[in-house]
Amino acid sequence: MNTMVGAATDPALLPAHMLAREIAARRLSPVDVVDALLRRIERLEPALQSFVEVYAADARQAAETADKAIRSGHALGPLHGVPVALKDLVDLEGRITTGGSMHWRERRSTVTATLARRLLAQGMIILGKTHTVEFAAGGWGFNQHMGMPRNPWDGEHVRAPGGSSSGSGVAVAGRLVPWAVGTDTSGSIRLPASFCGLTGLKPTIGRISTYGVLPLAPSLDTPGPMTRDVEDAALLYHAMQGPDPLDPTTRGIVPVDPMPALKRGVRGLRLARMPESEREGVDAEMLAAYDCSLDVLAALGAEIVDVDLPFALNIFLQPQAMVQAEGYFHHGAIASDPTAQLDEAVRARIMAGAGVTAQDYLANKAEHVGRKRRMEAALAGVDALLTPGTAFAALRLDEIDASVKLSRFNGFANYLEMCALCLPNGFNAAGLPLSFQISCPGYQEATALRIGYALQQATDHHLRVPPAVL
Repeated sequence: MNTMVGAATDPALLPAHMLAREIAARRLSPVDVVDALLRRIERLEPALQSFVEVYAADARQAAETADKAIRSGHALGPLHGVPVALKDLVDLEGRITTGGSMHWRERRSTVTATLARRLLAQGMIILGKTHTVEFAAGGWGFNQHMGMPRNPWDGEHVRAPGGSSSGSGVAVAGRLVPWAVGTDTSGSIRLPASFCGLTGLKPTIGRISTYGVLPLAPSLDTPGPMTRDVEDAALLYHAMQGPDPLDPTTRGIVPVDPMPALKRGVRGLRLARMPESEREGVDAEMLAAYDCSLDVLAALGAEIVDVDLPFALNIFLQPQAMVQAEGYFHHGAIASDPTAQLDEAVRARIMAGAGVTAQDYLANKAEHVGRKRRMEAALAGVDALLTPGTAFAALRLDEIDASVKLSRFNGFANYLEMCALCLPNGFNAAGLPLSFQISCPGYQEATALRIGYALQQATDHHLRVPPAVL
């Protein structure tokens, strides 16, 4: 299902792949696109609070340059002139990158992240930096000192946007930017995608370079796209992926273009529903939407099968020595300083790694290797494991227990080196987005995107716009 482009269409409401097509055909100017987005930011950002900084003057200048290049036949590629936003963990040389921390409010980047260089080399226009939970250490989207972006799906109550890529989620959902870059250590792309009605892809580690991206736990950290639909997710993922000599995890990982397989459908694929035990504690409306999505995929020709998982998925909600130790290594000096202006909940999370021994760390890493092998054996012959994206839709602030960890259906993909795609698959009675997750073996992003694309072509949930931002 496609949104039609008409003479009166606001460019800000078009998904990125349609913007790219219209710009390449010279029916739409990058200048008009940037101006339309900046007008929406001026109107909506005071309420949404998704951006840390908007590069308005630079974006306008880049749009003018792109327009001249495209009209003179010197386009850098199919995405030339399309705006994008970056999570405030991604370094841009000379720009402030705070990592969501007031402690780093004057931290000026000395390098440009490889992923940002790749986007710039293709002519994309960086519109600004988006808010993150401090040090990316949190799933609800809270930030005690720099502010929490507001989920745009409720114009009356303040609801959690999901984190840690909270600003990217809200900016894309609010149509302030067509797509954005997030990062995911244990659900930090997929949680805001689920709460904000977006499509979010967590690639396998090593697919996209993390050089120049502020770390939380490098063994798990993965940048990825946050978009309005699967086609956009495939395009932005492909634009960022590839080996980087500055990031050893990318060595030997051959890029795979997801676009040729994107529209092949799901006929013949074997897709696993989650075990009955995993349904416990999941909201009834979320389960109903999940079951409906299974029915849609079955009607499209996929074989829905049952599997016995070797462990409950919520096992990864328990404290993990690996991520605690790595978080403490990178941020422990700041968290240990009582005078540092830190979110106290984040300080506690970082300080949890202070007592992790080398033996604890290595034992935990070995444990995950064993669990990965067991999961691979359980999913042998299966193309994807299907779950909800979250157990419930976005909660109001007064409903939240901040001690609850949200990544029940997300963290396993990070720890087991899988890839996972979240996308909207319906709405609850309150009009809030519900979510669906497609998890595939490592480096099978093209398969996850193919399944998600087929589901979106058969439904229209991804086309809805939050009423509060119309």
